Amino acid sequence: MTQFSRTWWGVRFIDALEQITDPGRLGRGRSYARNGKIIEFHLSKGKINAKVRGSINPYFGVYKEPLYQTTIGITPIPKNHWSKLIKSISSKAAYVSKLLMNEMPENIEDAFSDLSLSLLPRNRKDFKTSCSCPDWDNPCKHIAGVYYLAAREFDRDPFLIFQLRGLSKEELQSELAKSPLGQILLSQLKTEDEIDLAPSASYYTKPAEEPVDETSLRAFWTGAGKLPQSAEARAPSTIPAVLIKKGGDYPSFWDKDVSFVTVMERFYEIVRRKNRKNW
Repeated sequence: MTQFSRTWWGVRFIDALEQITDPGRLGRGRSYARNGKIIEFHLSKGKINAKVRGSINPYFGVYKEPLYQTTIGITPIPKNHWSKLIKSISSKAAYVSKLLMNEMPENIEDAFSDLSLSLLPRNRKDFKTSCSCPDWDNPCKHIAGVYYLAAREFDRDPFLIFQLRGLSKEELQSELAKSPLGQILLSQLKTEDEIDLAPSASYYTKPAEEPVDETSLRAFWTGAGKLPQSAEARAPSTIPAVLIKKGGDYPSFWDKDVSFVTVMERFYEIVRRKNRKNW
């Protein structure tokens, strides 16, 4: 089964949903997330807002594909608690360095648990969800689909979780940059000696004139020089595939569990073997 998240925080986010949702709705929600049923998805004012395409069902009198408005929110952490959290986070170099470098510390939840709080949702009380569909249960399959898609977005940008909890990435990093540890880190990142770029009339290397040995040219055209008796063995062809590797193991369009780079390496090897005579 295709995984919707490959990071520990994304997996934890999904685990919270699966603890409070009917398994049947979860299965249909995963199908909605995979099959392009979610046509709009954005985060605004601490909430995830999405538009989800429903199903045609003549049995219930639904002859035209409906479009449902779905919202997912997480209970925000109060401002006064955020002040205590930032103070705690700012006292640990591992937290400060990773968060200022746009990374999620592996043990960040420890800073929250010390204050009896949690960054990631844990139970039903942490969620505020709604959907315009007629399903009586909440979360419905449409909410579940949006939730799975959100977990994939959190893999890409973990700071979205902070935003849902009431603190934007900019606010968090700004406060951390004011701390003593943050100031030390930022001072080290700044380049002390910047190189002044001088303008140039041309950025291309001008060809230099070299004297020509007339004797060697005459020997070449008349065949006076002997050709080498053996040629050097050519090294096996390699395919760097820079563009493929640049996207990483799991680029945004790749939804398989196996690494995209690994799959392409196998594909290249098959092509190389079949065309060995031409290489």
